[in-house]
Amino acid sequence: MAVEMVIHFPGGACVDAQVGDMVIRTDQPPDAGGEGSAPTPFTLFLASLGTCTGIYVLSFCQQRGLPTDDIKILERVEFDPATHMVQTVDLEIVLPEDFPQRYRAALIRAAELCAVKRHLQQPPEVQVTARIGTSN
Repeated sequence: MAVEMVIHFPGGACVDAQVGDMVIRTDQPPDAGGEGSAPTPFTLFLASLGTCTGIYVLSFCQQRGLPTDDIKILERVEFDPATHMVQTVDLEIVLPEDFPQRYRAALIRAAELCAVKRHLQQPPEVQVTARIGTSN
């Protein structure tokens, strides 16, 4: 299976990804030459980890008829001061007081199945090429 996205440059510091009928917009903050009209690509990258984890938490709860209204995930990112690279990502699932104790460990195990997390642990090879020609 393959997924194709087309990346467009709509103006300013915006870079958009066309995925089927959807457009994922990005921009840079004003201090980096953008307007701050959308998240940066790196912010979306980090958000994909938290939201993917959220999908697994949501699914776990839905399968067991557990309410999710008062559940949230706090994502904290620590950067290495020397390299400015991500050093650690902490995903803390905040549960309501009445969340059943018997499901807590299983919920964490389900959250750890996040596909984005697994891909970060076994990263794909990324190839960059260029060509002259049409967009086809």
